Amino acid sequence: MEKTTLNVKGMTCGHCVKAVEGSVSELSGVSSVTVHLKEEKVDVEFNPSEVSLSEIKETIDDQGYDVV
Repeated sequence: MEKTTLNVKGMTCGHCVKAVEGSVSELSGVSSVTVHLKEEKVDVEFNPSEVSLSEIKETIDDQGYDVV
């Protein structure tokens, strides 16, 4: 398992948290997702043999937020 923290811009409310956590947690290989709204950060624990970091970033981008 690998852990990473992503800086994500554009999250402003509880709906944003649910959108990001829900979409990323559905990816195969992701074991946990935690959004820190005030810090604009997302902690992700994942298996890199099942899902890539770029796939995780793309999933967040697809929800309308910017991974920086």
